[in-house]
Amino acid sequence: MGKAAMNDLLKKRMTASQQASELQTSDEAYEKRFREAPPPGEVQIRSLPLDKLVPFFTADIGFRPYTSSQMEAFAEQLKEEGLLVRIIVRPMPPGDSYEILAGHNRTSAARLAGWDVIPAEIVEADDARAIVIATSTNLIQRQNLSIIERGKAYRALLDAKNRQGFRSDMMNGTSGDSRQKSGPEHTTATSGENRQKYSARALVAEFFGVTEYEIRKAIKLTLLIPPLQDILETSPKQLNLACADLMADYDMTSQEAFIEICSIEGYQINKAAMQHIVRKCPPPTAERQAVYAAWREARDMAEKRMMAPPTKISFNRNASGLLPIWMTWGATRRLRQCFWSSCESGGRGRQNPENRAAVHKELPPIL
Repeated sequence: MGKAAMNDLLKKRMTASQQASELQTSDEAYEKRFREAPPPGEVQIRSLPLDKLVPFFTADIGFRPYTSSQMEAFAEQLKEEGLLVRIIVRPMPPGDSYEILAGHNRTSAARLAGWDVIPAEIVEADDARAIVIATSTNLIQRQNLSIIERGKAYRALLDAKNRQGFRSDMMNGTSGDSRQKSGPEHTTATSGENRQKYSARALVAEFFGVTEYEIRKAIKLTLLIPPLQDILETSPKQLNLACADLMADYDMTSQEAFIEICSIEGYQINKAAMQHIVRKCPPPTAERQAVYAAWREARDMAEKRMMAPPTKISFNRNASGLLPIWMTWGATRRLRQCFWSSCESGGRGRQNPENRAAVHKELPPIL
């Protein structure tokens, strides 16, 4: 077998393995999350027209598409090598269009490459399984996801239990209405439901190899309004995670005050200033002018600290209060000699018998 034929064979085997791993991984995530196997359904493989495909709308999973340069490079790769892994879709009633579950970037690159159709794997899936497929494939394969993208994916996974067994495309209302109703801030949970969420969070953390703290932190940051999310993701020097975490405690209207603060060129709000704002304007609600006043006060305090003269530090070498410190270090011969010379040179070279007696009494024997 020639080298080219061998490479083609290896590529086909790798492609088949990766294609199987996408569905297998998502099914494992589903089974881990819901403690049961995904509902059985027929899987079809065929090429679908690109104009029949619609982006995932069942939940806000938050994944950003490739940049224009990345998309152009991907399109060139498709022209040269073809599509290595089929996209995954599910049919939408009445069956003439399909919702993309995995492969949004592949679909966009195919359009850019001038394709009319794209190989697809069609699965029957309710909303819960659709969310698991859409989130798990990205969380595992894309290692450069931002914390906001991960937070939205984790939140969608945790909320998927409430959507198990029905399809949003068969309900009245827009996809935006569905996302809004399924959001955590629109749900009144009982103590039993809270315990269930904590258990689900532990399961999700175990499957993806993260901690529950990381999941809670990422989900909390999704409560930031979109402009602050953009600053956090694109200009982390303007807004760090510690300050963003404190801002997320405020409601959406109150958060608008922080947009201007974080947009000042050459200035980065720090945690001390943010903590001062929180003390002066406790969340969740704060007036914009009150936030600005607290922020200016924090800046003035910081500038005064920087302009203040350095504090002079001095100590009395004859003070017996230093002796216990030497004792904790261990009285080696060299340290004792240095300490003796310091005590005996006190008062411009004059001997100090009282200190000699005190040192002799306090220091442990030479080891």
